[in-house]
Parts: sequence; C-alpha cells; structure tokens
Amino acid sequence: MASSKVGSIGEYIREQRTRAKISLRQLADVSGISNPYLSQIERGLRKPSAEILQQIAKGLRISAEALYVQAGILEDREADTDVQAAVRDDLLLTERQKQVLLDIYASFLKENEAAGIFPGGHAEPEADAETEADFEADSEADADFETKAETEAGDAAERGRAGRAADEPDVPERAMPEHIEQDGKDEVG
Repeated sequence: MASSKVGSIGEYIREQRTRAKISLRQLADVSGISNPYLSQIERGLRKPSAEILQQIAKGLRISAEALYVQAGILEDREADTDVQAAVRDDLLLTERQKQVLLDIYASFLKENEAAGIFPGGHAEPEADAETEADFEADSEADADFETKAETEAGDAAERGRAGRAADEPDVPERAMPEHIEQDGKDEVG
C-alpha cells in the first residue's frame, strides 16, 4: 500500500508539472532538486521527504499541504470554502502569506461559530425573528425621534422669526463693500 502512495505522489507531481507546462529540468532548477532525483520521484521509485515536497511545491507554485496529503504525510481535511481555495490558488502570495491568511480566516470562523452566527451572517433562526422585530421597533422610534426633532427645529425657527419681527425690522442682509473690514473700519485711510 505504501508503494502505491509513493507512486501516486509521483504521478500527482508529474500531473501538476505538466499542467503548469514546466519541464522536469525547469522544475529541478526552480526547486533546487536534482533532475534525476525528481525523475525517480515522478516514476514512484523514491519517496520524497516533507522538505523535498515543500521545495517541489514552491517550484510548482502549489500548496505544500496538497503534496503532503498526496504523500500520506497529512490527512485529508474538509473541503475548502471558496475563500480558502482562492487563497491557496493565489500565485502572488507566498506560502507563508497564504498560511497567515488562512489562520486568520479560521479564527474568524471559530469566533462566528462561538457567537452563534451561521453561514450568510445570520444568527440562529429564533434570534433572527427577535432581531427583525427589534429592528422594526428601532426604525419606528428613529422615525418618531426625527419627526419630533424636525418639529422642534421648525418651532424654534418660527419663534426666532416672530421674535425678530417684533423687535427689529426685517432687513435683508447685504454683502459688505470690499473696502470695509468686518469690524466696520474703513481700510482706505
């Protein structure tokens, strides 16, 4: 059974290399592994170590984890979400950057799970009904508050106009002539 796993990792590496349109020699150059040793791995004659798999993954620009699973070093995990798959497939990120992003994403998922938030950003169904009712009540209270504030502002403006009309004549505001400063002094000596 172990030999079939070794053969399958070799076949998987060859498949990834041909998909990337990289020759065996090119992969040897970018990964730092000798051409004959890579050939033996692909043919299933050698079992690569985790370090060698990591170098091959780097050369192929794929996840080292995928090679570890194929080689039987790691157990296969649950299927990736779209976010996880996108991070793993991104060619512009280093393996370290990918792992940091995946760790942060996993921590967010755990935090949401602990808070009872399910996929789609929704809380448990019972909480959703309460949330909607609370939202509607809050919206009505906000509307009442805004209406009251507008009424009070209108009343204050009306009182201001009424007070001013009784005390002083309604004189339209005019722009000050340019040669007069704001304090009323004449600039022209």
